[in-house]
Amino acid sequence: MTSLLPFEDAQKRLISMAEPLASETLPVAEALGRYLAEDLIARRSQPAGDMSAMDGYAIRFADREGPWQLAGECKAGSPPCPPIKSGQAARIFTGALMPDGADTVVMQENVTQDEDGGNDIIRLISDPSPSKGHHVRGKGGDFNAGDIMLQAGTYLSAAALGQAVMAGAGSITVGRRPKVAVLSTGDELVAPGTDTLSHQIPASNDVMIAAMLSQTPAITHTISRIKDNLDSLCDALASVDDCDVIVSIGGASVGDHDLVAPAFERLGGQTDFWKIAMKPGKPLMAGKLGDSIVLALPGNPVSAFVTATLFLLPLIRHIAGSRSPLPVMQTAETRTALPATTHRAEFLRAKVDNSGITAMNSQDSAKLSVLAAANALLYRPPHSPVQPEGMAVSYITI
Repeated sequence: MTSLLPFEDAQKRLISMAEPLASETLPVAEALGRYLAEDLIARRSQPAGDMSAMDGYAIRFADREGPWQLAGECKAGSPPCPPIKSGQAARIFTGALMPDGADTVVMQENVTQDEDGGNDIIRLISDPSPSKGHHVRGKGGDFNAGDIMLQAGTYLSAAALGQAVMAGAGSITVGRRPKVAVLSTGDELVAPGTDTLSHQIPASNDVMIAAMLSQTPAITHTISRIKDNLDSLCDALASVDDCDVIVSIGGASVGDHDLVAPAFERLGGQTDFWKIAMKPGKPLMAGKLGDSIVLALPGNPVSAFVTATLFLLPLIRHIAGSRSPLPVMQTAETRTALPATTHRAEFLRAKVDNSGITAMNSQDSAKLSVLAAANALLYRPPHSPVQPEGMAVSYITI
């Protein structure tokens, strides 16, 4: 029996086949979901000066017992109000710069205001400040100009974009979007929503894989329901030779109608690996066709989903510039006993919550209903012994 490539080795080999794409510069508002191509350095400090965190009165901490003579008003978005002297206070609002001479803010709820000899006097009615600097956000308390705000390879989420803008960025340098072709093969496939005969099934895999790719920066082009004909498959592969990645679904095994390997060979493709030690997903194949990476996924829906999670999405993230493209493994206690495994790693559909993780009763690789009900893939390394209930296991969220 030909030895199978361990799935971790296959992941590494696939990633090593590709280099990240060149970068481009975009307005910050257009960079959601991309990966930062270079470190983002803060151009300003935040806050830019000492700032009030409360509506109240700016005072000197040394004068914390009061009373204070009202000396001015400090508004958010305005230049600093005039300096205050000992015995004075300035009305101040959240987000306003502190006046020179003030170092503490007394909340407005802790004081009362009256008039004495024509002056507005602020008097303390409860303890204003347990410590100097209370209710003041110090200059650079979040970050300072010159700090690295976001490292190269960071995924640009909504929060990351907000941070970039706060750091002074108006544009941002990101990795380019990979072009990905999704080819779905099989004489048995019919268009979604079409009435099916007993020998037919709706073409769900290409919709599912394209949906998974939509969570990455990929630009996806789909060719669905390619017939199990060598010429048709060769024509489809040749038509997308300008793509960075070509993903085929189905036809990657060794049956008479599994034509991905023969088509790949006819077109001069170079196979890097074929068949890996994992379940589901053994027939996975990867190689190069011209400048394109070809990844042939199994046709069973669950096998296609699992291999896309472990191989296709990490490859796209890597090409798009991610510094951590592989899925993140987490741990939880298993709520059920798990049987021993063979020489193949296993990824079980499972549900995880605060009480732990539970493998689904059925692991049939054709049952999309089980996959749709799961939110995790429970990882079982090869040659694992029986795992009793309550032991820690690894999983990937899906």
